[in-house]
Amino acid sequence: MPSSVFKMSLQISLLHLLLYYLMVVGAFGQNWSVKYSRTQICALKGSTVFMYSDYKYPSHLEVVKKFWAKNPAKNVEPTDLTKDPRYSGRTEYYEGEKQLFSLKLINVTERDEHMYCLRITTKREKQKYLYYPGVTLNVTGLRVESPEHVSEGNTTRLTCKTTCTLTDRPTYIWYKNGHRIGTNDEENNTLSLQPTRIEDTGSYSCAVKGYEHLPSPAVPLSVRWAPKNITVSISPSGKIVEGSSVTLNCSSDANPPVKIYTWLKGSTSVGEGKTYSIPNIRSEDSGEYTCHCRNDHGQRRSTAVQINVAYAPKGVSVSISPSGEIVEGSLVTLTCSSDANPPVKNYTWFKGSTSVGEGKTYSISNIRSEDSGEYTCQSRNEHGERNSTAVQLNVLYPPKNITVSISPSGEIVEGSSVTLTCSSDAKPPVKIYTWFKGLASIGNGKTYSIPNSRYEDSGEYTCQSRNEHGERRSTAVQLNVAYPPKNITVSISPSSEIVEGSSVTLTCSSDANPPVKNYTWFKGSTSVGEGKTYRIPNIRSEDSGEYTCQSRNEHGERRSTAVHINVAYAPKNVSVSISPSSEIAEGSLVTLTCSSDANPPVKNYAWFKGSTSVGEGKTYSIPNIRSEDSGEYTCQSRNDHGERRSTAVQLNVLYPPENVSVSIRPSGEIVEGSSVTLTCSSDANPPVKIYTWFKEGGTSPVGSGQNYSFSLNPRSGGFYYCEVLNEYGFIRSASVPVVLNAGHPLSLYVTVFVGFCGVVALLVTGFFLRSKRQNQNRKTDNHDFQNADPKDDTYTALDLTTMTNDNVYEFLGNVHPSPPVDTSKSGCSYYENVATLKSTMNTDQH
Repeated sequence: MPSSVFKMSLQISLLHLLLYYLMVVGAFGQNWSVKYSRTQICALKGSTVFMYSDYKYPSHLEVVKKFWAKNPAKNVEPTDLTKDPRYSGRTEYYEGEKQLFSLKLINVTERDEHMYCLRITTKREKQKYLYYPGVTLNVTGLRVESPEHVSEGNTTRLTCKTTCTLTDRPTYIWYKNGHRIGTNDEENNTLSLQPTRIEDTGSYSCAVKGYEHLPSPAVPLSVRWAPKNITVSISPSGKIVEGSSVTLNCSSDANPPVKIYTWLKGSTSVGEGKTYSIPNIRSEDSGEYTCHCRNDHGQRRSTAVQINVAYAPKGVSVSISPSGEIVEGSLVTLTCSSDANPPVKNYTWFKGSTSVGEGKTYSISNIRSEDSGEYTCQSRNEHGERNSTAVQLNVLYPPKNITVSISPSGEIVEGSSVTLTCSSDAKPPVKIYTWFKGLASIGNGKTYSIPNSRYEDSGEYTCQSRNEHGERRSTAVQLNVAYPPKNITVSISPSSEIVEGSSVTLTCSSDANPPVKNYTWFKGSTSVGEGKTYRIPNIRSEDSGEYTCQSRNEHGERRSTAVHINVAYAPKNVSVSISPSSEIAEGSLVTLTCSSDANPPVKNYAWFKGSTSVGEGKTYSIPNIRSEDSGEYTCQSRNDHGERRSTAVQLNVLYPPENVSVSIRPSGEIVEGSSVTLTCSSDANPPVKIYTWFKEGGTSPVGSGQNYSFSLNPRSGGFYYCEVLNEYGFIRSASVPVVLNAGHPLSLYVTVFVGFCGVVALLVTGFFLRSKRQNQNRKTDNHDFQNADPKDDTYTALDLTTMTNDNVYEFLGNVHPSPPVDTSKSGCSYYENVATLKSTMNTDQH
C-alpha cells in the first residue's frame, strides 16, 4: 500500500472514531433510558391491553410527572392519555418498584391503533424525556375462512383469521350453530373436519379463550355427497310373463341430485335414464339388473334385481359375493341363479346336509371362521326342483386372541434377562410380529428378548400380529424393572440469594423403583441429617459448603451431585480467563473475563496491566492486539464487603519475524583460509524456526541454521543474506558482502554497507510488515496469508508442521534460487552500493 493512501486511511479511521465517541457521549451521557417489554402488540377488538416500561433518569433530577402519550410529534408537547376524551374511563396507570410504569387500556378498537410512548418530566424545564419509538398497537377482529365447496369424506379446514398475529399465544374455541365444539388442537387456529360428514352442515364461528364474548361472525357450511340408498323397483311387481312389458325405476338420495342413470344387466350396459323399459320381454331377458347413479361427487350402484321367465328350474348355480377371498367380519352374500318358468318359488340353502336358510340370496352379515364349509342352493317351482353344485366358503381372518407372556414371571431386577412371547389365532397364520414399547416400534419376531434389562426398559409393551388380512395388537403388558436410586437432585429454598440468619431448606428428589426408603444428608463427607428435606433454620457463614443427598432403597444407594451454599462475604477466588485460550496472534481480538466468588455479587470490576488501570467491566477486550500489549493483567473485584485482586495472568502475543540483521565474525581483517561465521538475528514470537542462507547469484540455499560458517577463499566470497520464518510469517535480511581483500580490512566494507543500507532496509521492512499486518487484520482473523504479495508465495506454500528441514531447504532452492530483484524498492540503492563496493575492492586488489 502506498504511504499516502495508508496515511489517508488512518486519518479517516481516527475521524470516524472521534465522531462516534462524540455521538455516544452526547446521546448517553445523561443516563436517560426507557425499555418497553414489547414494542409490537396485536390485540382483539374489545379486549384489555397492558403496556409495560422500565425507565431510568439522572440521579440529580427529580421526576414530577410520568404519563403515556400516543403518536408523539416533533416539537409538539404530547398529551396525557388520561386527559384525552376518547380514552376517558378506559385508561389506568400502574407504578411498580424499580421504576416500572405501566398502562392498562380497556376495550380497544381499531381507532386505538397508534404508537404509545412514555413521557417523563422533571422540575427542570429542559430536562424531560420521551422514548421513541414506543409500543405499536394493532387491533384485530376474528373471521372464519372456509372453502367454497365441501364434499362428504374429504378433509375440510376452517381457519380463524386475524389481521395481525396476536401477541399472547391464543387458544382458539370453535362453535357450531352457537354451541361450543371440542378440537384436538386448540392452540391452532384451524378446525379440521376429517372426514367431512353430512351432519357437519351448519353455521360455524370462532373465539379466543378468555374472550369468548368476542366471537367471529358465523359462516355457513353446506356438505355435498355422492348418491346413496339406491333402490330399483319393477313394474309390474307381480309375475312376469314372456311378451309382457316390464319397467325398472331407479330411486336414490344425493346432493346435488343424480345427473346420469345407467342400467346394467349383469355387467353389460343396456340403457340410460331414470327408468328402463323392456316392451316385449323374452326368456333371454331373464337376469339381474342394477342401476348405476352418478353426480358431481361420485357414483354408486343399486343392489341387483332378478327377472325370471316361466319353466322348471335348470342351470342352478350359486355365486358368492364378494367373489375373491372372504375375510372374517365382512358381508358375504350367496346368490342362487336358475333358469325356470314360472319363476322359482322356493330357494332353500344347505350347509353340508343342514338347511340354513331360505330365499334367492343367503347373506352372512358378519361372517365368522365357523361359517366355513360347503353350501348348496335348492330351487323349486311348480314344475320341479334341482340342487346346485356345492360351493366352498373358506373364511380368512386376521389375528385375534393375541396375548403376551413374560418370562420370568416374578420380579424383574435391572440387569436380568427378560423374554416376551406373542401368541395369536389367525388364518392364514401370522407372518409378521412387531413389538412396541408405548407407541415406538422396538423389534420383530414371535419373541422379544432384553438380555440386560435397564430401568429405561420399564413400560407398557404390546405385540402387533399381522397376516394378509389385517393386524391386531395385544393388550398391553406392564414391564416393571426394579432399580436402585438414580437421577438424584437437590433443590434449595429459597432459590434466590441466601442471607445469613435466614432459614434454608434442601429437598432431595430421585428416581427409584421401588421408591426411596432412606435419605441421608452430607456436608462434604460428614453426615448432617436424615429425611427427604434438610432444614437449616438460622444459617451462618460457616454453613457454606457442598451438600449432597444419599438415597437408598432395597436395590442400592446413590448420592446426588453436590450443591453449594454461599453466605455474604467480600470477593474471593478472583480469577481471569483468556479467550481465545490457545495461542494469541498479533492483530486478533482477545477478551479477558473476570470471575469471582462473592455475596452479594461483585458490583465493580477494574482491570490493570501491571499497576496501571486499563479498563472497567466484567470483560476487557483488546480488539487488535499488538506485541506491546503483552504483559501481566489483573482484575480487581469489589462488592459491598470489600475488594480483591486476581492472580496476574500473562498475555503472550505472537507475531512474525521483524528487525532481521546479519553479523560477521571475526570482526577484524579476514585473510584467505580463515573461517567466517555469519549470524542471523531477529525479533519474533514464537522464536524463528527456520533460518535459510542464500548467496546472491546462486541457484539454491547455501546453508541453514542461525549461524552459517565457511572457509573464506576467492570462490566463497560474495554477498550473503538470510531468510527467517516462524508460524506467523517470514522476512529476509539485507545482503552483506564477504570478500577477500589483502589491502583493505573486510570489516570496513561490512560496516559501511550494513550501516547505510541495513538501517534503511530495516526501517522500510518494518513499515512494509506493519502495512501488511493491517491489511491482513482487515481481511481475516487467523493470519491467513492467501492474499499476501506474490513474493510471499514461497512461504505461503510451506507447512512447517509436515516438512522436515531438508524438505524446506530443497523447496526454497527450487522456488527461490536468487534474491528478489525488487530490493531497490526498500529505499536503499542496493545494486549501486554493491557495484561501488565491488569496484573499490577490485581496484585495491590490482
